[in-house]
Amino acid sequence: MLKEIVIAIQSYSRAHRFISKHNLWKWIIIPGILYMILFLAGMIFFWASSGSAVTYLSHSLGIDRWLHRQESGILSFLFMMGEIMIRLILVLFYFSLFKYLFLILGSPLFAYLSEKTEAIISGKEFPVSWEQLLKDIARGIKLALRNTLWQTVYSVSLLILSFFPVVGWITPVIVLFVECYYYGFSMLDYSCERHKLSPSESIEYIGKHKGLAIGNGMVFYLMHLVPIVGWVLAPAYAVIAATISLYYQNKEV
Repeated sequence: MLKEIVIAIQSYSRAHRFISKHNLWKWIIIPGILYMILFLAGMIFFWASSGSAVTYLSHSLGIDRWLHRQESGILSFLFMMGEIMIRLILVLFYFSLFKYLFLILGSPLFAYLSEKTEAIISGKEFPVSWEQLLKDIARGIKLALRNTLWQTVYSVSLLILSFFPVVGWITPVIVLFVECYYYGFSMLDYSCERHKLSPSESIEYIGKHKGLAIGNGMVFYLMHLVPIVGWVLAPAYAVIAATISLYYQNKEV
């Protein structure tokens, strides 16, 4: 799996050279700006609402009053760290829901970019059909909803774990890896879809190549650490990098 993660990470540099060489910037910048605006607005709202949720929960359970009576610096520190972990998990969960909404709205563009990328690499043109495009969009929505459901199950389970001091501090890292896998899954599925794999076959195939999905999602999230530029480039770079990584992975088989 480590080898596949490295391949997925290296595919981002290949994607950058590919985009520059074939002048695909118009397909990158415009949707990227829209994504950036939605992402920024969403994160501001999500962080504020997560703070309100944690404060309400602490007050409802009487944790704040109990800590005040204990007058223990260690307990206060442990629960403060716990609150931070819970807020991070909530924000990641919110971002997950936002991400799937954007994937559903952007599925026609992402499917086109993935198809165009493979067509250029392989020199093979894929027939364009509106009927097929509508089927692809419907499939993308179904898989996005399926992944949302599973991520919700995992996130709620990890949210419960985060209430436990010390042990709960690692939960945001676990949540992040789950996020990386499912986002990379969505990016890889465009290629699986194009090669006529059914949803169940796609799930099985990507499950055997988890490293490609995790590596793709990791770089996608790391790009968000670069304000503005990273936010604009991340979505389209992810789908092109996923297409490149899967294409060369299949060529080696």
